[in-house]
This record gives sequence, C-alpha cells and structure tokens, in this order.
Amino acid sequence: MNRTAGLILSGLLAIGVVYANGAAGEEEHDPAALARAMPRATATLETGLKASEREGKPISAKFEIEDNDLQLSVYTLKGNDAMEVVEDPQTGAIVKSEKITEDDDLKDAQAQKAAMAGATKSLLAATETAVKENSGFRAVSVFPQLQNGHPVAEVTLLQGANFKKVTEKLD
Repeated sequence: MNRTAGLILSGLLAIGVVYANGAAGEEEHDPAALARAMPRATATLETGLKASEREGKPISAKFEIEDNDLQLSVYTLKGNDAMEVVEDPQTGAIVKSEKITEDDDLKDAQAQKAAMAGATKSLLAATETAVKENSGFRAVSVFPQLQNGHPVAEVTLLQGANFKKVTEKLD
C-alpha cells in the first residue's frame, strides 16, 4: 500500500513540475496576452521587416511577449549567420541584433532559410499582400515554409482579439 501511495505521489509531483514549467513558458505563446498588448504597438510587422533589412535578409518576423514586454523579433540572414533583430514595438527602432546560437532557435532559422531559398517574393511583399486582402487586420507574424515543394509564407493576422492565418505564395 505504501509503495502504491509513493508511486502516485511521485507521479503527481512530476505532473506538477511539468505543468509549472509549461505554464511559465506559455507567457511567450499566449495569444490573448499578445492581442491585449498589440494596441500599444505603433510599429507594424511591415516596418519591422523593412528596418531589419540593414541587418540581413529577413527570414521570419513576429510580435511576441518576452519577459512580460511586447517586442518585435525578426530573424535575418547576414552572410552565413542567422541573426535575431529585436525592435521596439512603439518606434520600430532596432534595440539589438545578435547572432543566433541557441539550438532550437538555430534549428528554426535553418528551416526558414531553406524555405526562403526558392522564394522569388520577399516576406515583406507577402505580408503586405495579406494585410491588403484582409481589411481591418494587422500582421503579427510571418513564417516561411515549404508546401508541396513550393515556398509559402504563413501570415498571422489580428483584428481585436481575433486571429486569422493566411498563406501567401513566395514563388
């Protein structure tokens, strides 16, 4: 009986640790928090993509909540290096630019680089098209991917608290 109770308690503790760690990381991926923060952003994803071009070719961009603050993050390619360009969401000014070295981020950047390799259209152009075709929405992220061997951009749009994903061809 004690062994069974001990196993149950161990299992519950493990679940608690997983839940606590997951909840802490959710801040960055909480759509409701992002929707609440976006009205304070005067910069657009489009202006962020343009500003980041001085740090390389943009391969993805997103508004995100990082350490309880809204930021605009753009991944770029500068030579052979993947860079993260962080911009102020109010001014669009570049706050920092640094080489991506973290394994998960580097893996994401390499996949984005591969998707953009065959692209003839920029992420900026794809984002502008998506916003133009969806009146009243603003872009909050753009990520390239391969779909049936063709590069496409998945653009996430926001209007109020409503998110919408659209796909734009990049070739």
